[in-house]
Amino acid sequence: MHIDFYGVPPIMRSVLKKKLKKHSLTFTKDCLTLKNVNSSTEILGIFVDSQIDKQILKKLKKLKLIVTLSTGYDHIDLVSTSQKKITVCNVPSYGEHTVAQHTLALMLALSRKLFNAVKHVKEGGFDYHGLCGFDLKDKTIGIIGTGHIGIHVIHMLQGFDVHIIAYDKFPNKELAKKYNFSYVSLKKLFVTSDIISIHVPLFTQTIHLINKSRIKQMKKGVYLINTARGALIDAAALLFGLETGIIAGAGLDTFEDEEVLQTTESLLDTHLNKDIVKITAINQKIIDHPNTLVTPHSAFNSNESLQRIANTTVDNIEQYLLKTPINTLS
Repeated sequence: MHIDFYGVPPIMRSVLKKKLKKHSLTFTKDCLTLKNVNSSTEILGIFVDSQIDKQILKKLKKLKLIVTLSTGYDHIDLVSTSQKKITVCNVPSYGEHTVAQHTLALMLALSRKLFNAVKHVKEGGFDYHGLCGFDLKDKTIGIIGTGHIGIHVIHMLQGFDVHIIAYDKFPNKELAKKYNFSYVSLKKLFVTSDIISIHVPLFTQTIHLINKSRIKQMKKGVYLINTARGALIDAAALLFGLETGIIAGAGLDTFEDEEVLQTTESLLDTHLNKDIVKITAINQKIIDHPNTLVTPHSAFNSNESLQRIANTTVDNIEQYLLKTPINTLS
């Protein structure tokens, strides 16, 4: 089979090459676009930064299988793939604790002004004035979404003497008892949390889950963490929260329409619509804000996690070829 991978890190390529050596593999460093799409592709491997829409699918006339090297699949038009009878597979589980660790790292870094402190020292200063942080102990931490990642975050927080509350559309009372947290309404979570961490998938109903009206409900001085999907937060609303001081700080691993941020070439694209240009400008203001800590969608990015993603992707391809597909979305 002719298999094309887009945006795959080097550490994963060796695993894929070794385990799929019977096939013809091509690796493209960048994400998939109309400019670099290969019409001969039979199996397509992508990350979340590659958008699979009707235009892309129209070019891929030989395509039989899409394997996304992610759990999330909001970047794929599943209605169109289903109509074209293209199988789509994901990686349901690969790094719950990996993403949870990154979440906790952002939380701790914000609480102790770690980025500012390191920057201060590296620039020649060696005093702690203006770098006073806060303890996690006795703080109320609100977790939105108690799936695999959310629960790992809750589990890791057990040693910090914090009060944990959570919101989930489908509460799991057994987990709440096991990890000593309580489910509350979304409004109560906003009103009472000192730190809020988001761990829900991006669906139509969760787009802009955090919007201006909900930010206005939040406890003044709250810290917001997002290692899930950028569009869960309305970028303009987040900037409003930061500028008014409702949000004292934000730890962000992902942004709404973040694809444009990835290359200078994207920013110069004359075909960008006005909404994306506006969001990109707001994103840049958020990145430059003194009270944000930003990472480049790298919460998943550990050696072990990438290895697991590669192995599951190989399994997805091999099982499909054996006509016993697994981890299918369409």
